[in-house]
Amino acid sequence: MAINLQKGQRENIDAPKFTIGLGWDTNNSSTGSAFDLDASIFLLNDQKKLISDENFVFYNNLISPDGSVEHTGDNLTGDGDGDDEQIKVDLTKADSKVSEICVVVTIHDAENRRQNFGQVRNSFVRIFDAVTNEVILKYELEEDFSIETAVEFGRIYKREGKWKFEAVGMGMKGGLQDYLNKYQ
Repeated sequence: MAINLQKGQRENIDAPKFTIGLGWDTNNSSTGSAFDLDASIFLLNDQKKLISDENFVFYNNLISPDGSVEHTGDNLTGDGDGDDEQIKVDLTKADSKVSEICVVVTIHDAENRRQNFGQVRNSFVRIFDAVTNEVILKYELEEDFSIETAVEFGRIYKREGKWKFEAVGMGMKGGLQDYLNKYQ
């Protein structure tokens, strides 16, 4: 049975291989432009810095150097039910320097399109067993991010040899470059 998390809540991830599913619905009529939300992963070391530029996994770099993280591709519209983007994770392949996996969603070209997360609803991140499709945990973002154009949905981190997930739900006014600046 899936565990539904609240913001700030933490839960163990006992599966070494899983998929991160991210979903959202947008209100295209509010801006006249289609939304393009992008999921990104930052593989960080103990100092909360990218291990290398290649450890930033997103629509232009789909696989981490160690093969532990694989982005299944960019969904340009977010149409339909269920996950809009997915990232496969195999912690058994993770570089020993990886102590945190940060899960971020940004709105592509948000400033020019006058879009923000206040126009996005039903946002969630879920972690499920890739073999059985059983949902391990889910976090639904309920905040109104009316000026933010990027949101850290959650983070997977290693403590005392065990991997845990934290429901973060923290918005940022900015985009991918702002997260790169933060983690480089």
